[in-house]
Amino acid sequence: MSRNQLHNRKYLETFRKELRNKGASAEAFLWKYLSKSQREGRKFRRQHSIGNYIVDFYCPKEKLIVELDGEIHHKPEVQGKDQKRTDYLENLGFTVIRFENKMVFDNLKSVLKEIENNFKK
Repeated sequence: MSRNQLHNRKYLETFRKELRNKGASAEAFLWKYLSKSQREGRKFRRQHSIGNYIVDFYCPKEKLIVELDGEIHHKPEVQGKDQKRTDYLENLGFTVIRFENKMVFDNLKSVLKEIENNFKK
Protein backbone atom coordinates (compact mmCIF):
# COMPACT_ATOMS: atom_id res chain seq x y z
CA MET A 1 0.00 0.00 0.00
CA SER A 2 1.50 3.37 -0.95
CA ARG A 3 1.84 6.22 1.49
CA ASN A 4 -0.85 8.23 -0.31
CA GLN A 5 -3.34 5.39 0.01
CA LEU A 6 -2.60 5.02 3.72
CA HIS A 7 -2.46 8.62 4.99
CA ASN A 8 -5.21 11.25 4.99
CA ARG A 9 -7.63 9.59 2.65
CA LYS A 10 -9.74 12.18 0.88
CA TYR A 11 -13.10 10.74 1.96
CA LEU A 12 -12.14 11.32 5.64
CA GLU A 13 -11.12 14.97 5.14
CA THR A 14 -14.42 16.53 6.24
CA PHE A 15 -14.64 14.28 9.30
CA ARG A 16 -11.01 15.10 10.26
CA LYS A 17 -11.79 18.81 10.11
CA GLU A 18 -14.92 18.37 12.23
CA LEU A 19 -12.94 16.46 14.86
CA ARG A 20 -10.29 19.20 14.94
CA ASN A 21 -12.89 21.92 15.37
CA LYS A 22 -15.14 20.08 17.83
CA GLY A 23 -12.59 17.87 19.58
CA ALA A 24 -12.40 17.17 23.28
CA SER A 25 -11.02 19.90 25.51
CA ALA A 26 -8.17 17.57 26.50
CA GLU A 27 -7.12 17.38 22.84
CA ALA A 28 -7.12 21.16 22.45
CA PHE A 29 -5.17 21.49 25.70
CA LEU A 30 -2.51 18.92 24.73
CA TRP A 31 -2.26 20.39 21.23
CA LYS A 32 -0.90 23.60 22.77
CA TYR A 33 2.13 21.55 23.88
CA LEU A 34 2.56 19.38 20.77
CA SER A 35 2.04 21.95 18.02
CA LYS A 36 4.80 24.03 16.45
CA SER A 37 7.46 21.35 16.98
CA GLN A 38 7.76 22.10 20.71
CA ARG A 39 8.69 18.54 21.72
CA GLU A 40 12.38 18.17 20.83
CA GLY A 41 11.67 19.60 17.38
CA ARG A 42 9.21 16.82 16.47
CA LYS A 43 6.26 17.86 14.34
CA PHE A 44 2.86 16.50 15.28
CA ARG A 45 -0.32 16.47 13.25
CA ARG A 46 -3.75 16.59 14.83
CA GLN A 47 -6.63 14.39 13.63
CA HIS A 48 -4.55 12.59 11.01
CA SER A 49 -5.98 9.57 9.23
CA ILE A 50 -4.08 6.34 8.73
CA GLY A 51 -5.99 3.74 6.80
CA ASN A 52 -9.61 4.07 7.80
CA TYR A 53 -8.78 5.39 11.28
CA ILE A 54 -8.39 8.97 12.45
CA VAL A 55 -5.80 9.30 15.20
CA ASP A 56 -5.73 12.17 17.68
CA PHE A 57 -2.05 13.08 17.22
CA TYR A 58 0.60 11.72 14.86
CA CYS A 59 4.34 12.37 14.68
CA PRO A 60 5.55 11.23 11.23
CA LYS A 61 9.26 11.30 12.11
CA GLU A 62 8.71 8.90 15.01
CA LYS A 63 5.76 6.95 13.55
CA LEU A 64 4.21 7.74 16.93
CA ILE A 65 0.47 7.98 17.56
CA VAL A 66 -0.94 9.59 20.71
CA GLU A 67 -4.54 8.79 21.56
CA LEU A 68 -6.64 10.48 24.26
CA ASP A 69 -9.46 8.50 25.80
CA GLY A 70 -12.59 9.82 27.47
CA GLU A 71 -15.05 7.96 29.67
CA ILE A 72 -16.58 6.03 26.77
CA HIS A 73 -13.30 4.13 26.36
CA HIS A 74 -13.96 2.30 29.65
CA LYS A 75 -16.81 0.34 28.05
CA PRO A 76 -15.81 -3.22 27.08
CA GLU A 77 -17.20 -2.93 23.53
CA VAL A 78 -15.21 0.27 22.94
CA GLN A 79 -12.08 -1.26 24.46
CA GLY A 80 -12.36 -4.10 21.96
CA LYS A 81 -12.58 -1.64 19.07
CA ASP A 82 -9.65 0.34 20.49
CA GLN A 83 -7.56 -2.84 20.67
CA LYS A 84 -8.42 -3.79 17.08
CA ARG A 85 -7.42 -0.30 15.96
CA THR A 86 -4.18 -0.39 17.96
CA ASP A 87 -3.30 -3.83 16.57
CA TYR A 88 -3.89 -2.60 13.01
CA LEU A 89 -1.72 0.49 13.49
CA GLU A 90 1.06 -1.40 15.28
CA ASN A 91 1.11 -4.02 12.51
CA LEU A 92 1.85 -1.15 10.11
CA GLY A 93 4.88 -0.21 12.24
CA PHE A 94 3.39 2.64 14.30
CA THR A 95 3.78 3.01 18.06
CA VAL A 96 0.49 3.82 19.81
CA ILE A 97 0.33 5.33 23.29
CA ARG A 98 -2.89 6.19 25.09
CA PHE A 99 -3.77 8.58 27.90
CA GLU A 100 -7.02 9.28 29.67
CA ASN A 101 -8.29 12.82 29.13
CA LYS A 102 -8.15 13.43 32.88
CA MET A 103 -4.44 12.59 32.95
CA VAL A 104 -3.68 15.33 30.42
CA PHE A 105 -5.11 17.91 32.82
CA ASP A 106 -3.91 16.37 36.09
CA ASN A 107 -0.44 15.15 35.06
CA LEU A 108 0.58 17.06 31.94
CA LYS A 109 4.30 16.86 32.75
CA SER A 110 4.22 13.05 32.94
CA VAL A 111 2.16 12.82 29.73
CA LEU A 112 4.68 14.97 27.85
CA LYS A 113 7.58 13.00 29.34
CA GLU A 114 6.01 9.70 28.26
CA ILE A 115 5.53 11.06 24.74
CA GLU A 116 9.17 12.15 24.60
CA ASN A 117 10.30 8.80 26.02
CA ASN A 118 8.86 7.21 22.88
CA PHE A 119 11.12 9.28 20.61
CA LYS A 120 13.97 7.39 19.01
CA LYS A 121 17.11 9.07 20.29
